[in-house]
Amino acid sequence: MSSVAKKIDNIELELDDNSILTNLFGINDSNLNIIEKINNVKIQYRGNKVKIYGNKKSIFETKETILDLFEEAKKGAEIDEDKIKDSKSILSMNIREDNQMDLFIETKKRKIVPRTNNQNTYFKLLKSKNIIFAIGPAGTGKTYIAVAKAVSALQEGKVNKIILSRPAVEAGEKLGYLPGDLKEKVDPFLRPIYDALYSMMPYDQVEKKILNNTIEIAPIAFMRGRTLEDCFIILDEAQNTTKTQMKMFLTRLGKNSQMIIVGDITQIDLVSEKDSGLKDALKKLKKISDIGFIELDEKDVVRHDLVKKIINAYEKNNNS
Repeated sequence: MSSVAKKIDNIELELDDNSILTNLFGINDSNLNIIEKINNVKIQYRGNKVKIYGNKKSIFETKETILDLFEEAKKGAEIDEDKIKDSKSILSMNIREDNQMDLFIETKKRKIVPRTNNQNTYFKLLKSKNIIFAIGPAGTGKTYIAVAKAVSALQEGKVNKIILSRPAVEAGEKLGYLPGDLKEKVDPFLRPIYDALYSMMPYDQVEKKILNNTIEIAPIAFMRGRTLEDCFIILDEAQNTTKTQMKMFLTRLGKNSQMIIVGDITQIDLVSEKDSGLKDALKKLKKISDIGFIELDEKDVVRHDLVKKIINAYEKNNNS
C-alpha cells in the first residue's frame, strides 16, 4: 500500500464478518489503496482488525467510509472505486442520514450520488426546475447525471417516456444520405448517452424500451412541430445547435415534462461560434428564475484524474 508522511494520530476498528473482507478490501488491497490515496492516510490490517494512521479529520472520515462500505458489502454490493468515491462524497458534503435520499438518484443497477459541490447543486436543480442548462467540460458528469435522473423518473412512473436528442453536426443533419434506419443513422452521435443508459439499466430492458418507443432516440431536427408531454427530454452536445434549433427545441416543452440541455461551450463544432444556440440561450434566458443553470468545471471531473489535468492544461494555454 502507498506510504504517507508519519502521523501522530491513529484509530483502530474491528469488523465482525470476515467473509466479506475480500470484497471490502479489494483484490491485492486495491480498495484500501484507493481509500488511502483519497484520504491521505495509511491503512494496516491483520485479519478483521484495521488500523488507520493520519490526521484526526482524515482518520475519522476513513473509519466512517470503511464502516459504510462494510455495511454495503454485507448487503451484497460490490465494492469498487465508484462505491468508495460515493461514500466519500456523502461524508465530505455532510449529507445527513435523514435527508440522504433527497440527493440520491436511484436506478435499477446503481445509486448515483453527487461527488462535488457543483454536482450537488445540479442534483438540487433537477428536483426543482423544469428546464436546466448543465454546462461544463468532458468528464464532469453532466450527461451521465441527466440520464440517471431520466431513468429514475421513468422507473418511478413520473414520466412515460425518455427522449434523447443531439445535433448531428458531423453529418450536417443530412441523415437521409446515411445508410440504415433512423436509429442506425443517429446511433454514432448518441454513443455517450447509450453508455450511460446501459450502466443504469439491463441491456435487454434498454433495447426493449427503444423498440417500443418508451426511450426515443432522435436528432434535434425531428423535434419540430411536437409538444412533448409526460416526458424527460435530454439534449446533448447543445453547443452545436443553431439559434433557431435551440429556440425550437426549448418551446417543445409540454405538461409534466422536464428538459435538460447539456453542453460544453469550449467544444463548438459550428462554422462560427456566434451561431451556437447554447451560447445564445445562456445570454437570453439567464434572468428567467424558473430555469436552472449549473456550470461545472475541472474541479468536477469524475473520470480518470488525468482528465482533470488535461482540461486544466488546455484552459491555462487558452488563457495565456
